[in-house]
Amino acid sequence: MIRKKYIRWVPAVAWMGVIFYLSAQPSGESSELSKGVMRVVIQTIGDGLSLDKGMLHQGIRKGAHLGAYFVLAVLVMSALEAKHRKSTYQIGITLAICFGYAISDEVHQLYVPGRSGEVRDVMIDTAGAALGILSYIVVRKIFKQLKKSKQVT
Repeated sequence: MIRKKYIRWVPAVAWMGVIFYLSAQPSGESSELSKGVMRVVIQTIGDGLSLDKGMLHQGIRKGAHLGAYFVLAVLVMSALEAKHRKSTYQIGITLAICFGYAISDEVHQLYVPGRSGEVRDVMIDTAGAALGILSYIVVRKIFKQLKKSKQVT
């Protein structure tokens, strides 16, 4: 039973490692990664829309923050999933873990060449975590309703 409790944390901790790895990239490497994503977006939707490439690049970078912490929150919510815990506990702990990790991630970036720590990024990360928590709760409720309806029929 205890082993299962710890195994549930493996995906969340592994994802934290991915976030740490990406944050450890110097600015040039990080920028090239997001520019590569931008090229794929432009190829997919076409350059005929006359997109502002600077704004698109910035949007991709900030969207990556949002998405990374969305995933982290879902994984932490899943790790904390237990029938005996109240959902407010699960939500509060998940938000605290994600917020704390976002702060530590931005502090970490202060020591990476060409990178900086941004309060704005912590807020974007936290918003991504909140969206992840909300999505997790909604999906969990949908599955519970489906399970209930199958038991009735």
